[in-house]
Amino acid sequence: MKMPNLNNELPVSDDEVPGLRVPHSPRGTPPRQTSLAEVMETARSVSNLSIAHEIVVNRDFRFKQNSPTPDSLEGRVKEIVHRAFWDSLEAQLAHSPPDYSHAIKLLQEIKETLLSLLLPAHSRLRSRIEEALDMDLIRQQTEHGALDLPRVAGFVIGTMATLCAPVRDDEIRGLRELRDPAPLLREILRVLGLMKVDMVNFTVQSLRPHLLQQSVQYERAKFQEILDKQPDALDHTTAWLNRAVQEAATAPSNKGPGKTSTSPSPAILSPSAVLDQAYLSLLRWDPFCQLYPETVQMDRSRLDELKRCVDVLTLMASVLLVTSNQCGGNVFPLPGFVGKLKQVIAALLEGSHHRTSDLVGVLQAVGEQVKLQVGQALREHGGAALTPEQETTLKGQISDIAQDHSPIRSVIAGRIFSFLKSFLGPPAQKSSTPLPGGLAPVGAELAEVGAAFGRIVHHNRLVFGPFYSSILKRALFPQGESETSVDSR
Repeated sequence: MKMPNLNNELPVSDDEVPGLRVPHSPRGTPPRQTSLAEVMETARSVSNLSIAHEIVVNRDFRFKQNSPTPDSLEGRVKEIVHRAFWDSLEAQLAHSPPDYSHAIKLLQEIKETLLSLLLPAHSRLRSRIEEALDMDLIRQQTEHGALDLPRVAGFVIGTMATLCAPVRDDEIRGLRELRDPAPLLREILRVLGLMKVDMVNFTVQSLRPHLLQQSVQYERAKFQEILDKQPDALDHTTAWLNRAVQEAATAPSNKGPGKTSTSPSPAILSPSAVLDQAYLSLLRWDPFCQLYPETVQMDRSRLDELKRCVDVLTLMASVLLVTSNQCGGNVFPLPGFVGKLKQVIAALLEGSHHRTSDLVGVLQAVGEQVKLQVGQALREHGGAALTPEQETTLKGQISDIAQDHSPIRSVIAGRIFSFLKSFLGPPAQKSSTPLPGGLAPVGAELAEVGAAFGRIVHHNRLVFGPFYSSILKRALFPQGESETSVDSR
């Protein structure tokens, strides 16, 4: 099964629910008309917050050069304009004597880009660039027909070779092979654009250790700025937590003697239990629902990917449990059988989490393939073949997993969520939680999902704990009980 690329590095803390108190309650005012300037400022705050968060949680985060697709309107317009410019430059340089008016502008841009790539310690190289690309001298040379453009280009390429990352070595070698000045200048500018992106990404990676230390306070402060400008910026989060209060209150583990699912008692709940319930609900969230909690919005794509993994692992574990119950004693101990069967099941289940997917048809195909894999394994190892009745039962039980209220699927899902919940607790709890029965074949995948889920949740709690505290205080203690009760575990 292909697991998500969720290489996150997040701050750590010993507290189970860090920041779940109210150092200052989130400020909000009744909705009012907002100006265009305020909307634009909020959009910039959201953009900055998203970039900072992405840098912190995703160690593979990279900026990429903005390149429109060739078949888009922007791509076609860009291609036409650029072709016209470079054709004009080529015609100017072909004149006798050559017209360097456009070329000088390009050399000025090349010089500025080279200087922007320098570090403070590059003082000697800065002087060399200023001397070799002295634009006043170059203009005088063009007026007297003395400009040696290949020599200037050679200096530029040599400087680029000094400054570029090793990944650009092939690009630099390609520049050295060009002789026609117009294509050479075009390629120099293209490679310089790539080098600028490389420098930005290098700077981002250099700053990551410092951002990790400061990210919690920074993200919290930026979100408070957004909340000040948009007082309704916690509406979806409030609804999300209120639902979690009701779900946690009516969960079997929170019902005492005489309590029923229709008589919740939220006062006995701790904020930690409610937040655990809220975060777990994100792994059941309808991907098409737009009412997503604002405080988790920046991690939605990661959480949606984890939800996809959980859905697939639930189906896979259910199929493997049915197969094990029907014929596991004969084939499951065989070397490599479970791994091969998992690959087949995962390939067939790919996309089965989508709303439009025909899950019944998918599981019928899975049942047929499981029957074939079991039969092949039995033949190769001299086992007794399945009877037609056993094959029919096996395929039928696998098909029944598609039903919404499938007992096997419900049991497996409950065990998976119970296991994932352990990743929301203290580190000691994570290491001591045993894998529930029936999940051993997918244990490694579940551990990877749980670790990624735990890191996302931990960072989110650190950042938004004060905002959650204010909401949960109103939900759990509507009669105005002591504020310190909110900190109970």
